[in-house]
Amino acid sequence: MNSKLSSAALLVLCLAPSMLHAQAPAKVPEEAPARIHPLPSLREQALEQQVWLEMRMERILPQLMAEYDVNMWILSMREYAEDPVFWSITAPTTFAARRRSIYVITREEDGALERIALGGTSQGGVFEAFRSTRPAPTQPTAELVGAEQWNLLRELVEDRDPENIVLNVDPVWAFSDGLHAGEQQELLEALGDEYGERVKHEPRLAMNYIALRLPEMMPQYRKIEETVHAIISEAFSNAVITPGVTTTEDVVWWMRQKIRDLGYTTWFHTSVDVQRAGGVNSAGPAVIERGDLLWTDFGVVGLNLHTDTQHLGYVLRENEMEVPEGLKTCLKNSNRLQDILLTHMEPGLTGNEILANTLTQMRAEGIDGTVYTHPIGDHGHGAGPLIGRWDGQEGVPVRGDAVLLPSTWHSIELQATTPIPEWGEQPASCRQEEEAYLDTTGERHWVFRRQGKFHLVW
Repeated sequence: MNSKLSSAALLVLCLAPSMLHAQAPAKVPEEAPARIHPLPSLREQALEQQVWLEMRMERILPQLMAEYDVNMWILSMREYAEDPVFWSITAPTTFAARRRSIYVITREEDGALERIALGGTSQGGVFEAFRSTRPAPTQPTAELVGAEQWNLLRELVEDRDPENIVLNVDPVWAFSDGLHAGEQQELLEALGDEYGERVKHEPRLAMNYIALRLPEMMPQYRKIEETVHAIISEAFSNAVITPGVTTTEDVVWWMRQKIRDLGYTTWFHTSVDVQRAGGVNSAGPAVIERGDLLWTDFGVVGLNLHTDTQHLGYVLRENEMEVPEGLKTCLKNSNRLQDILLTHMEPGLTGNEILANTLTQMRAEGIDGTVYTHPIGDHGHGAGPLIGRWDGQEGVPVRGDAVLLPSTWHSIELQATTPIPEWGEQPASCRQEEEAYLDTTGERHWVFRRQGKFHLVW
């Protein structure tokens, strides 16, 4: 397989030399308003995503296959039954598997990867179509069907004679469990007993291939996250909210429509709710009133990069010029818990170890909080270690035992509960979620910035 980048990839890199410094931490003053960044044209997006695909195949995958001693990785799937890895190995112009698509990646003696497609497409030149080297009445066409496809797979495997073969079957990690039961049955029959016995269990290959991020992705991701901040800031303002009139549901649909108008999509339905002194009637959407603490959970998708953000706002009462001190303390406690968590997110530790260390320091500092942080990237709830769940503060079995790696992105999701004197000591939960990343050295940074002040409705 040719290890050089495509001409399209080289063109994009020549046009974007700033990518070389893509992971430089953002230096954004808190007072500076967030800006909306419209997405590039679909054609420009596809060019950049193709560059990322080729770079991931050239940089990340060989390293992982060598580290986990994988000789051959077979991914087999059908239309409407795609492997989760499919979306991380295919071109941006591919929307589904083609009939049956089989991808075979073999590590050669020099460490280079041979990437073969049996059915499907070359994904912009990332894979090569396999042609039989054995005498046959006819050569296979682009549309391989039935037994012909399995016979070609068997021939390919026999010719390469790998010491081990990884298939995506795993009882815990969804990202490593993409081989459907019927597909597995036929695949093993095609391999036969000799090669079936060489199948190796290695869920980290799929999981970490999806999890690891390229520095070159960060400039676009930072723009997307700044756009998220800008949309929330507008949603939690008088441009959208009229106290006593606007409902939480009105704000939800305004946000959904806003991202659609900008060309973004979402991976979950937006949430907006309120907390207030005396509590909130939970029947139906709440009318937003003065004195309400606002909260949103908002995720967008652009260039197949996912975000997941939770921010807080406050609706000032008549003649009130700033947020009550009790709510400021609540946000301060949540910010402090973010700092504690990032301090303990050291590469090489498991999610459960990071959780335990964070909660120990949190309690020592007198903060009443909960941590439920997850990876993010090609998926909203991404591949990699979980750092707590809202209902699992003692640790998350297996999924919390995965090791944190450099070059990964995470949604720092947590909350701090604080009694509010202005509410007669009724507690408020300051729930926040903000994108952060570990750079190539393992240092932690905010993708854009974290919320340190309430969005205000006057």
